[in-house]
Amino acid sequence: MKKLLALAAIAGAVLFVVKRNKAAKAEADLWREATAPTERPLGAVSTNGSAPAKASSSDAANN
Repeated sequence: MKKLLALAAIAGAVLFVVKRNKAAKAEADLWREATAPTERPLGAVSTNGSAPAKASSSDAANN
């Protein structure tokens, strides 16, 4: 009985480590994708994270 319990504990520990490593790899992949350089500077997004304002035709006429 003790051998079976020890075997179950070892199997549980191995599964835990494998699951943890997969989660860490997924997080690293997401971080790498989020911080990858883009073709355009700032990827057409302003530095504060909002979309850049588009100039309307009335703005162009006023300038």
